[in-house]
Amino acid sequence: MKLGSIELQPLSDGWFGLDGGAMFGVVPRVLWEKRNPPDERNRIRLALRPLLIVTGPETILVDTGIGRKYGDRFNDMFNVDQSSDDLLTSLARTGRRPEDVTQVVLTHLHFDHAGGATRLDENGRPVPTFSNARHFVQQTEWEDANNPNRRTRGSYRPDDFLPLDAAGLIKKVDGNTDIAPGIRLLRTGGHTRGHQVVLVRSEDHTAIYWADLIPTASHVPIPYIMGYDTYPLETIRGKEELLARAADGEWISIFEHDPDLDVALIVRDGDGFRARSIERPLPTKE
Repeated sequence: MKLGSIELQPLSDGWFGLDGGAMFGVVPRVLWEKRNPPDERNRIRLALRPLLIVTGPETILVDTGIGRKYGDRFNDMFNVDQSSDDLLTSLARTGRRPEDVTQVVLTHLHFDHAGGATRLDENGRPVPTFSNARHFVQQTEWEDANNPNRRTRGSYRPDDFLPLDAAGLIKKVDGNTDIAPGIRLLRTGGHTRGHQVVLVRSEDHTAIYWADLIPTASHVPIPYIMGYDTYPLETIRGKEELLARAADGEWISIFEHDPDLDVALIVRDGDGFRARSIERPLPTKE
């Protein structure tokens, strides 16, 4: 799909599952289970949806899915299903190879966002998947991923990101940063201290890739935040600010984990917000 002169293409690394209660924090199950039905182990189905951005000179991948490094026990625990799709086959359908990617944005370094940044070579060692790409990560996220605490250590897997650093592919940024014309990283914090979202602007159009600030359309209402968020009040502040801008500016919203809805518009709903589905091609601004 086109956003002005920039091409946006949601990709797929398959599906996985996380505990529904953890995904919705203090929100009662009766309020989330109808749209997000849990399985017998209380896991809800979630998409793994990286985003491909092509500006002309730059081919940018935002997040890399969960990857294929961690085996049957891991896949069973997180209900990983890549039987019909994974990131590299999804990328190949666009006519591109891993070596064509010039930049990778890692919104944060949790395993379901950075796992596909490395792969196992013929000797079983993790090596960069996108060997020609600079990988952008917030400095604070890098610090926290390399020094996790008892609460966060289960979300970070060094094999996802240390090989990138060893290969000289990590580019650390500090705060809001432009990485290409029309492509801006916004550090939101909230989910993690160094969590960032991606803003794309072209010809008076704007799109936002919410990552884990708003992982699914069900998380658009302000109080609906994850139990996984390490700084929940930051999540709320970030949502209040950016949802208002998205609604007033008619931004295209791209959800990384929603199982059904990849792109939407944010609209005001009383004193809150909701997602409204849209059809491709994207609507033209008047």
